[in-house]
Amino acid sequence: MHIFNSLEGTIVAVAFWIFLTVSAVAGMRYEFRKRQLAMESLRAAIERGQPLEPEVVAKLLSRRNEPETDRPEDLAPYLKIGGIITAAAGIGVVIAGLFIGAQFPVAKLPMLGAGVLVVCVGAGLLLAAGAVGRYRPSGGSPDRVA
Repeated sequence: MHIFNSLEGTIVAVAFWIFLTVSAVAGMRYEFRKRQLAMESLRAAIERGQPLEPEVVAKLLSRRNEPETDRPEDLAPYLKIGGIITAAAGIGVVIAGLFIGAQFPVAKLPMLGAGVLVVCVGAGLLLAAGAVGRYRPSGGSPDRVA
């Protein structure tokens, strides 16, 4: 009997998707609450008439601690790191597919296919890192035809 044709398999699949949903919603809720507390702090300071320095306001209203960038070439290292990790994970899935396929031949081809797909995503990220690294903005308007 296949695991997904049983009640246990259905429960595992539903629990997995519930876990992913709860994780995503909890992260969004955390970020929302953090911004809400920052806004309440600003509002309280303004109501009390306290002087606010622009640096403090910018820090409270920023979404991240890192300075944001508008330059695409600054993304290249992050794309490379993501590509390397993703490609390595895909290779791991291919190797796991070979080992699991020895015990369960039905699972071999789907796992190999998933692994190759993940390796392709990693390769795409590495290619994107190279393309972004070579990116040179033109001096003209983005609407101008070259």
